[in-house]
Amino acid sequence: MQVDKEALHKIAHLARLEVRPEEEADLLNSLNEVLTWMEHLNEVDTTGIEPLTHISHEMNVLREDIVANQLPREQALANAPQHDGQFFEVPKVMD
Repeated sequence: MQVDKEALHKIAHLARLEVRPEEEADLLNSLNEVLTWMEHLNEVDTTGIEPLTHISHEMNVLREDIVANQLPREQALANAPQHDGQFFEVPKVMD
């Protein structure tokens, strides 16, 4: 598969990228090299190979989630720039 200028511009539009005319040749080369490499992967015999869901077989060691008062509220709010005595106050970010 070869990527032409029209496909490059469509991909750039979908990715919300601005491609300058002087960058087109390098991008076309890079994309075509990647696609050529991907076509080589299609030639690899993968019969009998199970698909991976994880790279490693290691498991996370998680601790129990136990509710505990480890930091008193007054101490947690002591260095807060703004608070109402019970909760942190932060600037509104959504309307």
